[in-house]
Amino acid sequence: MSQTSDPSVCAPEKLPWERRIALSVFVISCAYLLLFRRYSTMDPDEGIVLQGAERILQGEVVYRDFFSFITPGSYYFLAFLFKIFGSSIVVGRTALAFFGGGYSGVSYLLARRVCSRGSALFVAGLVTASCLPFRFLVLHNWDGTLWACLAVYCAVRWLESPKWIWPFAAASFVSLTFLFEQSKGAGLALGVGGGLLAIMIMGRVAPGFSPARAVAPGFSPARAVAAGSSPAHADLKVGATVAVGLAWPFMVTVAYFGARHGLSPMLADWFWPLQHYTVANRVPYGYQNWSDSARQMLFGTGSWAVRAVTVMTISPCFLLPVLPLVALGLLVYWIVRMRDKRTSQSKCAYYVLINAAIAGLWLSVVIVRADIIHFVYLGPLFYLVLAWIVDGRDIPGAVFKAVRPLVNGYVAVAFGALSMALLLRAVNAPYKEETRRGGVTTPGQDTVIEYVQAHVAPGEKMLVYPYLPLYYYLTGTFSATRYDYFQPGMHTAQQSQDIVSGISSQRVRVVLFESSFADKIPSSWPGTPAKAIASDPVADYLLANYRACAVLRSTTGWRFLFMLRKDLACP
Repeated sequence: MSQTSDPSVCAPEKLPWERRIALSVFVISCAYLLLFRRYSTMDPDEGIVLQGAERILQGEVVYRDFFSFITPGSYYFLAFLFKIFGSSIVVGRTALAFFGGGYSGVSYLLARRVCSRGSALFVAGLVTASCLPFRFLVLHNWDGTLWACLAVYCAVRWLESPKWIWPFAAASFVSLTFLFEQSKGAGLALGVGGGLLAIMIMGRVAPGFSPARAVAPGFSPARAVAAGSSPAHADLKVGATVAVGLAWPFMVTVAYFGARHGLSPMLADWFWPLQHYTVANRVPYGYQNWSDSARQMLFGTGSWAVRAVTVMTISPCFLLPVLPLVALGLLVYWIVRMRDKRTSQSKCAYYVLINAAIAGLWLSVVIVRADIIHFVYLGPLFYLVLAWIVDGRDIPGAVFKAVRPLVNGYVAVAFGALSMALLLRAVNAPYKEETRRGGVTTPGQDTVIEYVQAHVAPGEKMLVYPYLPLYYYLTGTFSATRYDYFQPGMHTAQQSQDIVSGISSQRVRVVLFESSFADKIPSSWPGTPAKAIASDPVADYLLANYRACAVLRSTTGWRFLFMLRKDLACP
């Protein structure tokens, strides 16, 4: 029997009212997230993809002409949007709002299968209000999460329907996830593949099938024979469909970079993080990235009532890393239930597949950087665990049933407080900065952008060192080297020498040097080797060959030196 006929699992797409609700969730989420599109704290990471897309529009090829250790999807997707709508931060941020609508819509449809409408809507609302707003930045991480959500959704639909489009779409989105962020894509492939394998082995949803055909439990031998094909033939068709779905994005990518003589550097940069990324980015599980001053402000100031409200507001940051651990436990629980045949096989298959996908994505976070930010990036899928807890119908245990009202009350208050804090921070930003890529609002005054735009021509090559490529993008300038940013301890000594060689050979006129960068390292990259901080050939070269003409400050108070070559006079 096809899983779609099992009443224990709802298929909301079949009901017109549910389709309208899902569409409404998407539209309302997009409208809400547009409130955040101009707010900026000048986060160092946001400029990576924005400036890379701008380089592509200038005719450069990622890997061949500039360095990147992430897969190329985000760069080319954003360059495509810029080509159509114009290059501005508002275009990138608007696309991000539509991504957020997609997260919420998919979260609703996945949760609604086993949860009440109210529970599914509640958690979809939490996804809208507390995921993207937590870090509303144009990043490859959010792009990859969208494809991961769609991959999981299509894999669930594959369980429910024998139509070829679902395995093809699921495999395609897994590949796209990899091509937008390789660690996330690898974890997703492992999780979804492992979940389907568990369903095949433990569930035996379609008795008599070979293992490969059991991966598609909605298929039945009788249906295949009636359609004029044997089960083995149908099995080959499904396998070929999955293989094509996995392969075509990679074939397009290889063909593109091969035609532009960039295939070898592409592969080298893809594997570069295996040796270098975790050196400086290893952090404790659930690390919050707070500096000592931030921690003192959060927990050491104000009355006890204020501190209690603060703790409640930020408590979701401690809860979120726990959700995938709960998913690991639920994965084991539902595999056992599937094996014992005590529960609807459709429901077991749903829980096994989604929890396995979450487990794979969780593993990608643990291996790469297990801080709160990387958990937030996957919140749209991790929040499904929260939906099951809020709904409660399939969570075992009398104790849980007794405390569920308290748990739900806490979730509503804590996530509501966090969402309100994120919203007020964005809509009440007091400063507005006019940049060459559109206006932004900021929590503090930024003197860097105005000064650079007054003294550096659009399109001029300069050096922003070490790590704030967003200033390149917003001021319409470009790096004089292959590197738009440099992180001590992650980038190599040879790469620092490449930067020195680049600015020396081109006699770069202007340097924007963040002299206070070392103050960020203990909280942002606590694993940075001491020798990487003690020796900085680029800084030594700058201090020997450039003079400081002005001291500027970013919106969050970081100090930058506007420097000119010593043979030039300060303005």
